[in-house]
Amino acid sequence: MQMRNLGNLEVSAIGLGCMGMSAAYGPPADEAEMVALIRHAHDLGVTHFDTAEAYGPFANERLVGKALAPIRDKVVIATKFGFNIDPDTGERGAGTNSQPAHIRRVAEDALKRLKTDRIDLLYQHRVDPAVPIEDVAGAVKDLIAEGKVLHFGLSEAGVQTVRRAHAVQPVTAVQSEYSLFWRGPEVELLPVLDELGIGFVPFSPLGAGFLTGKIDETTTFDATDFRNLVPRLAPEARKANMALVKLVKDVAAAKGATPAQIALAWLLAQRSGISPIPGTTKRHRLEENLGAAAVSLSADDLREIGTALDGFEVQGARLPEMVLKMSGL
Repeated sequence: MQMRNLGNLEVSAIGLGCMGMSAAYGPPADEAEMVALIRHAHDLGVTHFDTAEAYGPFANERLVGKALAPIRDKVVIATKFGFNIDPDTGERGAGTNSQPAHIRRVAEDALKRLKTDRIDLLYQHRVDPAVPIEDVAGAVKDLIAEGKVLHFGLSEAGVQTVRRAHAVQPVTAVQSEYSLFWRGPEVELLPVLDELGIGFVPFSPLGAGFLTGKIDETTTFDATDFRNLVPRLAPEARKANMALVKLVKDVAAAKGATPAQIALAWLLAQRSGISPIPGTTKRHRLEENLGAAAVSLSADDLREIGTALDGFEVQGARLPEMVLKMSGL
């Protein structure tokens, strides 16, 4: 596996997003199987594992902690704070919470769940309009000074938020959605990250599975799957957006790769300081995704893809409206 730098943090070129093992894509997967999958990912070269207190809540951090405990010093664990979640019941309250005292409590609880003495990369999960970002950065800076956190990250933050936070505590990475299915970060965010030397971690790099070519307008999601609420994944939008999947399939056929590998290889080709975090609960999908690191897209390939993308308009919003309101993008 190739390695990449997010700021001054070295990680595998492709990481593993662990959310779907515990939440969002239907019922939680079998714990023993997921522990084995996470360890297999490391055997294949993955060093970058992404989780959050909100995934479960808490269940995903516990899973990741259990899986990585035997190899803790060989991996980078990223987790997140920022919501109102009861520490005893796991019940999710309304809105965001990045009050400094809350950040500290969440971080210290996460250390226990993750079975570790430090968090390699701690993200603010969503910007909290009630708390100045300078206070958030200051709280994480204190945790870094104490050795409980090593690096500071922001998720779904706008460029001014990134600049203000970075002035207080250097930001190592920003995590936001980015893929052939959603290119919004290209407009403002990525140039600023390049300017400041901040790494980029695309989540949903396969368009919540759509870019794999395994989903069409007839696909039915589990009743608890969040994709039922995503406008661009509504049946009619999926039907219209299949033209994008055809593009990816055509490139994949020409390169002897799979659509998922082309989607990930395209991301890797965009810049050096990038580490996408596709998620899966299946060993063969994990191996397929990691194979993208060996797929080389030429300048002509990238121009061809870019020209086709410029002529295609994705139908439907990328997230439900209430979620988009919490995003800085």
